[in-house]
Amino acid sequence: MAKVIEGLRYAESHEWVKIEGGIATVGITDYAQSQLGNIVYVDMPEVDDEVSKGEEFGAVESVKAASDLYSPVSGKVVEINEALEDQPELINQDAFENWIMKVEVSDETEVEDLLDAAAYELITNK
Repeated sequence: MAKVIEGLRYAESHEWVKIEGGIATVGITDYAQSQLGNIVYVDMPEVDDEVSKGEEFGAVESVKAASDLYSPVSGKVVEINEALEDQPELINQDAFENWIMKVEVSDETEVEDLLDAAAYELITNK
């Protein structure tokens, strides 16, 4: 069974988000990386890009498939995880430790629409 962490919020498109001090850290879930298999490339936004909740911000490619990434929040990208440029497989090792982007959130109430850990587990364990 895929790991789900309490206290994070989850999008049905399998991204997780953690908000601290108005900054949202965003990555893909353990379930998503396990479905993709060996990740070989992560397409990330640029710093200062604007992202919108529910809109595509990048993609993850594995040996099996490519999957678009959808932002769980709206705001401005303030940091990307540059380690993933050379080592995209870090996401396979720990999807929660190896985030993809950090966003300065423009509307923290958007997070209320996302799933909590229990609700996310329900959709991944069908």
